[in-house]
Amino acid sequence: MRDLPLLVRVTTILFLMLMVFAILIIGREFLYPICLAILFSYLLYPLANLLERRRFPRVLAILISIILGMTLIGGAIFLLYQQMTIFISDFPELKEQALSNLDQLQLRIDQWIDNGNRQGWWLRERISNLSNNSGNLMNKVFSATTGTIVKMGLQPVFVFFMLYYSDRIKSFIFMVWDFNDRGRLVIILKEISEITKNYISGVFIVVFILCIINSLGLMIVGVEYAIMFGILSAVMNFIPYFGTLIGAAFPLTFTLVSDEPGNAIGVIILFLIIQFTENNILTPNITGGRVAINPLFTILIIIAGGMIWGVPGMFMSVPYAGMIKVICRHYEPLKPIAFLLSRNKGSQLRSGLKVVRKVFGKKN
Repeated sequence: MRDLPLLVRVTTILFLMLMVFAILIIGREFLYPICLAILFSYLLYPLANLLERRRFPRVLAILISIILGMTLIGGAIFLLYQQMTIFISDFPELKEQALSNLDQLQLRIDQWIDNGNRQGWWLRERISNLSNNSGNLMNKVFSATTGTIVKMGLQPVFVFFMLYYSDRIKSFIFMVWDFNDRGRLVIILKEISEITKNYISGVFIVVFILCIINSLGLMIVGVEYAIMFGILSAVMNFIPYFGTLIGAAFPLTFTLVSDEPGNAIGVIILFLIIQFTENNILTPNITGGRVAINPLFTILIIIAGGMIWGVPGMFMSVPYAGMIKVICRHYEPLKPIAFLLSRNKGSQLRSGLKVVRKVFGKKN
């Protein structure tokens, strides 16, 4: 590859990147459930392996692990469903209150502008148009939600077989790998397993803690449906960096259109505190910064994942980027990529400079 002209190398790399993106986009419906199941398999593997070492049959150990995981997730979904049922039953009253607040807001805007050329209740008209078009939107949302639920329903099946055939999959990887390079493969697989397992389990623990913190904080602020908004905003933290901002939008929007818009200030202060706590205390100490990708590329990777696979892509992009970084770190030609993705710590900087010296030394 290095013997080829620079233009040919750049063209080849760009072509391969376009091919990868095309495959990911075209095969979206097939690939993302499998990739998600791989992450869940890493999450449940320690428990299944522990039970198997305790003389449980492999099938039983895997089933117990999956059932326990489904019970925890199902409990959270059931609690959220109960809260949302109450919210939906109260929605007509909330809509009227929101329209009343919008009317008052428009009066203040018109009094402030006071140009003698009012154009009717334009805010109410916009909301009415939005309500009239909500039928098609709800149909699209329902179809997308139904498809997602079907794919999530297949996750236990995928996870079961991935755990059951984990030894066979590992043997297959060793069979197709270069025999003289198997020592490096063992290190790579071990590092990927540790990073992925700790990151995924850490994210779930952080989200569980945030469910409690968010709900209690919203209760203290005085926001109605605090548990529902607390869980919704916490679940958004599966998406790094953007999660807290997206999660805060739910209770903030509700308070702005409710009968107590003054609570919005309390919500903003609450989520600023939560953002600081999550970024500086919870995530560093629980996930341990195992993936350790610098913020710039983390944001770019999350945006790219969202463009390709939607919300699941935003969640999965960071751990898979961590896997790619591990592979790149163990191969000399790919070490610059690992250096570019990593955080600028001293040891990584020295390693990156060594690679640069080797590259330029060979050229000279």
